[in-house]
Amino acid sequence: MRLRKTALAVAGLGMSLALAACGQNAAAPSAPAGSSAPAAPAAGAKVGVILPETASSARWEGFDKPLLTKAMAAAGLQADIQNAQGDEQKFSTLADGMIASGVKVLVIASISSESGAAVAAKAKAQGIPVIDYDRLNLGGSSDYYVSFDNVKVGALQGQGLADALKSKPGAQVIQIEGAPTDNNATLFYNGQQTVLKPLFDSGALKLVQMQAIAKWDNQVGGTTFEQILTSNGGKVDGVAAANDGLAGAIITVLTKVGLNGKVPVTGQDATPDGLQAILRGDQYMTVYKPIDQEADATAKLAAALAKGDKAAADAIATGSSDDTKASRKVPSVLLTPVLITKDKVKSVIDAGAVKASEVCVAATQAACTELGIK
Repeated sequence: MRLRKTALAVAGLGMSLALAACGQNAAAPSAPAGSSAPAAPAAGAKVGVILPETASSARWEGFDKPLLTKAMAAAGLQADIQNAQGDEQKFSTLADGMIASGVKVLVIASISSESGAAVAAKAKAQGIPVIDYDRLNLGGSSDYYVSFDNVKVGALQGQGLADALKSKPGAQVIQIEGAPTDNNATLFYNGQQTVLKPLFDSGALKLVQMQAIAKWDNQVGGTTFEQILTSNGGKVDGVAAANDGLAGAIITVLTKVGLNGKVPVTGQDATPDGLQAILRGDQYMTVYKPIDQEADATAKLAAALAKGDKAAADAIATGSSDDTKASRKVPSVLLTPVLITKDKVKSVIDAGAVKASEVCVAATQAACTELGIK
């Protein structure tokens, strides 16, 4: 739970991170260290993809896996997509197997920067280019990075909460953040602070407590929120929750004490559960990240790297992210997140990210009808 310390340490780097480490891809050398220039592979080059877990967010298996499968196939690649289920040893073992199987490119959404950096080092020692997917591995050696503008994600969360509380001077806010081992969690927090800290400093809002949640564990997040709420005499006016999973756990606690629908809660990922909560009035907003764009950019980048075409890869990854631990800039693809409140839920469904049937259930049908969601 060292995010407070980490975030403060990173705060001074907020501007560079905002420009660099928020949803971008990283650039790879045409010939990885220790190897000669790679020959162009036959059609159907194999790409290994490791996703981090399934416990904290529905996105990895519900969105990323099928979208990456489709995008890789469209790019003429064979994708071996596995999930480490939150186990760093399994993450390493999966990588070892993929490297041994002869993948041409390795794509990793790591559990922690340390485990991601270790895997990238092993891949690059075998001449295999590595793409950090969604999460930048600080201190690593991956060639490219594909993600969203994660400081912007946090800023949208902060702005959403500020908007919801603008008529409540001195409103009391609790912040429940993501895993301190996930660089994105720090970026989300930094983004929130660009909006919320001036309001805390001026007294327009009051910070009750900020707490990071190890492994993005929703159950721990809910328990932690309940403890903070109790210690504050059961008083809270708004909650900055780092994603929809944590928001759902917080809403469960608020429901138990009769405050759901009265206390705005932020989120992220535009999951079916999160969108349902928004339509019910229990969650104020979420952040929609078009994962199809992230998957497509990753597949195109992997296809270029599999052919050893650095120029083509660099033409895709035109952004730059700061790896503050390794003191290097990582060529990146930067994608734009979108703030979603109740009136914007239909846009997520219209984009094909979520099915109407997943959102329009008994408790939300009236809201769906009102908003023209079918």
